[in-house]
Amino acid sequence: QVQLVESGGGLVQAGGSLRLSCATSGRTFSNYAMGWFRQTPGKEREFVAAISRGGGRTYYADSVKGRFAISRDNAKNTVYLQMNSLKPEDTAVYFCAADGTRLYYTPRGGSEYEYWGQGTQVTVSS
Repeated sequence: QVQLVESGGGLVQAGGSLRLSCATSGRTFSNYAMGWFRQTPGKEREFVAAISRGGGRTYYADSVKGRFAISRDNAKNTVYLQMNSLKPEDTAVYFCAADGTRLYYTPRGGSEYEYWGQGTQVTVSS
């Protein structure tokens, strides 16, 4: 079992920045690919970014490419999402997720992740 706890959400003006953190516990962090997803009311959960176990490969949704950056610190068991140039349409609850079942593949689909955090709200005002 892996526990994930997100933090760093809040209210920011358009054009501003936030850094989300997801602290994990319970298993060896470096055995898990990590992802960030977001969801707004009435919509499906949306892929935002993912990072491989070792951190060497990263993936982004087209809507955030060039503005967001995912990273991980395996010594601190934490994954981050740096969000720059925020837009009102980035407003959502952001979730981190962990998958330890795929050795050579970093999932981008929500159904491929085993464990989820409780989410943190990000609100971008115009």
